[in-house]
Amino acid sequence: MSSFELACRTGSSSAQEMSRTGLTTGVFAVVMAVGLVTGRFDIRRVPLTAFALVGSLIALSLISAVEALDPAVAGRYFAITLYLGVFSIWFTGYLRSERRARLVVVSYVVGAVLIAVPSTLALFAPVPGGELLLSVDGLRAQGLFKDPNVFGPFLIPPALFLLEELMHPRLLRFRTSTKALMFLALVLGVLFSYSRAAWANLVIAIAVMLVVMALRRGGGRRAALILVLVTFASAAAMATIAVTGSLDFLQERASFQSYDVQRFGAQRTGVELAEHYPFGIGPGQFDVVSPVSTHSMYVRVLAEQGVLGLFTMLALILVTLVLAARNAVLGRSTYGIGSAALLGIWVGLVVNSFVVDTLHWRHLWVIAAMVWAGAMRPADA
Repeated sequence: MSSFELACRTGSSSAQEMSRTGLTTGVFAVVMAVGLVTGRFDIRRVPLTAFALVGSLIALSLISAVEALDPAVAGRYFAITLYLGVFSIWFTGYLRSERRARLVVVSYVVGAVLIAVPSTLALFAPVPGGELLLSVDGLRAQGLFKDPNVFGPFLIPPALFLLEELMHPRLLRFRTSTKALMFLALVLGVLFSYSRAAWANLVIAIAVMLVVMALRRGGGRRAALILVLVTFASAAAMATIAVTGSLDFLQERASFQSYDVQRFGAQRTGVELAEHYPFGIGPGQFDVVSPVSTHSMYVRVLAEQGVLGLFTMLALILVTLVLAARNAVLGRSTYGIGSAALLGIWVGLVVNSFVVDTLHWRHLWVIAAMVWAGAMRPADA
C-alpha cells in the first residue's frame, strides 16, 4: 500500500469515526434532553461527591480554555468532555432496575462480540469490508474504532461481565456454552488488537476479579472455575496464534517499541507545560502544541487543566475506586451487574490510563456510572 493510499485510508477512517461519534452523541443528547424535560434526569441517584467532581472537572476545562491557541479545537474537545460528563450523570440515574441493566449489558456484550469476531477474522481471512476493521497497516484488529488501543480495552468490560455471569448468572440468558464462546471471542479480540496496554488491562481486571471472588464466602469454587475458564481461553488463544503464524508479530509487539521514546518525551512535555500554565493550556490543546499525543489521561489533564484539574480527575478516579471496592465487599451489584467484575474493570482502566489517553473513552464513563449506580442501591444478599 502506497503512502498516498495510507493517507487516504487514514483520512477516511477518521471521517467515519467522527461521523459515527457525532451520530451517537446526537442520539444520546436528544435522549438526555427529553429526560431532563420530562423530569427523568434524576441526579439524586448520583453520589454527591462524584457529581461535584464531574462538575468541577467540566468547570476547570472551561476555565482553561482561556489559554487555548486554537479555539475551534478547544470548543470541540470541551463539548465532548461536557457531553461525557453529563452522560455519566444521566446514565447513573437511568440504571435503576434489573430490566434496564439487562438491556445495557446484553447490548454491550452482543455488540462487542459482533465487532470482535469479524475484526479478528479479517486479519487471517477475506471478510467483506474487512479492511475497515483493521489498522492502517492491516496488521492489527481495531473494529470500527480509530485505534486498536481503544478497540482492545473496549472489549474487556463485556468479557468480565460474561466471566462473572458464568459464575453467577443474573442478566444474560444465553447458554453456558454460548457465554464461554463469547468470552473466548472477546479475549481473542483483545489479543489481536496487539495493544500492550489492553493486554495488561485484561490481566489486571481478571486478577482483581479473581481475588474478590476467592475472598467471598464459598468463593473458592467460583475462583477455581474462573481459573479453568481463563486457562482454557489462554490455551485457545495460544493455539490460534500457532495456527495463524502470529507468534513473531506478537513477540515484536510485546517488546519495547521505538516510538515509546516519543511517547515518554510527550509526557515530559505535558509536565513542563503544567509548570508554565498553572490552569492548563486549554481542552484539546496538547495536540496543537505537540506533534505526539500525551498517551496518558493523567498527563493530558495536567497539561490542559493544570494541577487543580489533575487533582480533580484523580479524586474522581479514587472516589469511583473506593465505591467499586465497597460494592464488591458488600456484594452490592448494580441491579445484576456484578460488583467483582466492575471493580476489576475499573482497576484495569485506571492502570490503562497511565499509558493511553482515556478521557474521551465512552466506556470509561459508562463503567463509572455503573459503579455509582450500584453504590446508591441497597446491598444484595
